[in-house]
Amino acid sequence: MATLVPTSEEDAALAVVRFASELAWADAGPEVAEPQVSRLCMEAEEFIAMGKWLELASLMITSAELIFSKVSEKDAESIFTVICNLVTKTENPDEVMEIIKVISAKLVQQPNEKPAVRLKILINLYNLVETPYCRFYVYMKALNLAAEGKVTEYIIPSLKNIDSFLKDWKIGIPEQRELFLTISNILKENKSMAKDSFKFLTNYLATFNGEDAHVLSEAKEEAVHAIVDFVKSPDIFQCDLLDMPAVGQLEKDAKYAPLYQLLKIFLTRRLDAYSDYHTANSALEKTYGLVHEECVAKMRLMSLVDLSSDASGQIPYELIKETLKINDDEVELWVVKAITAKLIDCKMDQMNQVVVVSHHTDRMFGQHQWEELRTKLVTWRENVSNVINTIQANKVAEDGSQAVQGLVVR
Repeated sequence: MATLVPTSEEDAALAVVRFASELAWADAGPEVAEPQVSRLCMEAEEFIAMGKWLELASLMITSAELIFSKVSEKDAESIFTVICNLVTKTENPDEVMEIIKVISAKLVQQPNEKPAVRLKILINLYNLVETPYCRFYVYMKALNLAAEGKVTEYIIPSLKNIDSFLKDWKIGIPEQRELFLTISNILKENKSMAKDSFKFLTNYLATFNGEDAHVLSEAKEEAVHAIVDFVKSPDIFQCDLLDMPAVGQLEKDAKYAPLYQLLKIFLTRRLDAYSDYHTANSALEKTYGLVHEECVAKMRLMSLVDLSSDASGQIPYELIKETLKINDDEVELWVVKAITAKLIDCKMDQMNQVVVVSHHTDRMFGQHQWEELRTKLVTWRENVSNVINTIQANKVAEDGSQAVQGLVVR
């Protein structure tokens, strides 16, 4: 197997050109190979002397696939380190972008050939560039390469930094949509990350705010996927889909209106409403791969959450039994399931046959919930202020009393 051995006498870029050229013409014989290698090296020398870094990158990247197939992974990485380093040679942002495009296009050309090495090279390229948009461009190439080459395990850890990346990249709405949707699709392949996939899908849908009908239609299919994912998920019980225009457009859509109604039932109604819906739309549910028994189980928990929102904070066992359509001996079982799912905090008063709820999770957290939270925070702030004022007043009174006692003593 061929190995690149750089020498101190020769420019690293020129050494790569010489090595790749010799590799490309190895089977042609010395009489043919030597003139070709010399010609390519002369071109490279001219580009280096004239500072034509884009042309040099294009020349160096020509034999990329040959390098991946003929040399070791370590050598391939070393060669591309030299190639990628060309982005640091120029201060022209446009030229940097063009060099990045040339390099990344080759790297993603055959994603199934040593995908982990290609991804590592892209990450190295990402770390070499400073322009925010260039970084975003390289990261998107890395995401797509990881997905196509089935090496997403190497890129997934970086997703926890997406919020920080977005602040750095300062990208527009179209780019954000591309990013969120790509990430959602990558995570969807990993069943253990269904929640994260749904989160990025809702982030994507949330970018369609106040758009005209033509633009909204771009998100229609993804809105459908989001509804189905939410209904199917056994552990996602809260979402803001109903507040999103991208989802709201389905309400009057001839094809998807019934699916929108199903979402509305899951977020605003109880089990009886779902039972009626199922009777009329069982075939539709099967079309989207929805399992009736699983939907019933989820709606029971959602219905219990709805009961918990009652201002009294107490739910009679009998009401739970009627609402969830269960037997007497199943009431506490479903309450425990709701507690386990972190939907409610409560105590079961078996003596009085009531569930005393101290906290519940809202099925939706939209504008109304934000206003409620703001009201609670304002009230809490006023209460704390009153307590502080009372303590200060008592302290002043106490200090005054001690001063008077001191005068009396004298």
